Amino acid sequence: MDERLKNIGDNLESMKIGLDEPFKFHCTMCGECCIHREDILLSPKDIYNMAKELKLSTEDLFKLYCETYIGQDSRIPIARLKPRGQDKKCPLLKNRKCVVHKAKPTVCAMFPVGRCLIAVDMKKGLGDSTQNKLQYIFSNPGCGDNSETHTVREYLESFGIPVEDKFFMKWYQTILDMGNLFRKIEKVENQETMELVWTAAFIGIYLRYDMTQEFEP
Repeated sequence: MDERLKNIGDNLESMKIGLDEPFKFHCTMCGECCIHREDILLSPKDIYNMAKELKLSTEDLFKLYCETYIGQDSRIPIARLKPRGQDKKCPLLKNRKCVVHKAKPTVCAMFPVGRCLIAVDMKKGLGDSTQNKLQYIFSNPGCGDNSETHTVREYLESFGIPVEDKFFMKWYQTILDMGNLFRKIEKVENQETMELVWTAAFIGIYLRYDMTQEFEP
């Protein structure tokens, strides 16, 4: 697991922040949040938006800038921006600026705010995303400055991210459902078959989109 994600998991309680709770942060465009990163995970919507911004197909965008792996816990294909060089720089960072700034991945747009689902019943886990609590987190990123004060709600709205993000909930439910299915298949199929299943799922989830149409439909 990436160290940044592990740190969040280990310190979740202290990092929680309410929707209308204030925090201080101002981006100074230093580019520090784009290096030493292996955790810029992508949803299908992120890939679609970036491909459209760069006038690429989703396939070409993925070949140029992304990579996939099978989630240790989720057991589904996980897509992320592929870090480059010893400093693990985001491949979309050029001259300290993001080349897809207007269509940057959601995790980048929200930075340094994050979000996750918390199971209402920890014994049952995240069986149904609609039954669980959406929780926001904030951690001082060590970059930028504190010259601006925001609430989480205002910050999300400024980047066009809805508080009631129906796509996020649907995507999370897809991860849960497919993970449950793949774990069952893994019990009865060999590695070669699983590779075929994962490849088909990866193509269907992340790549098969008509770029002339809106994403959600």
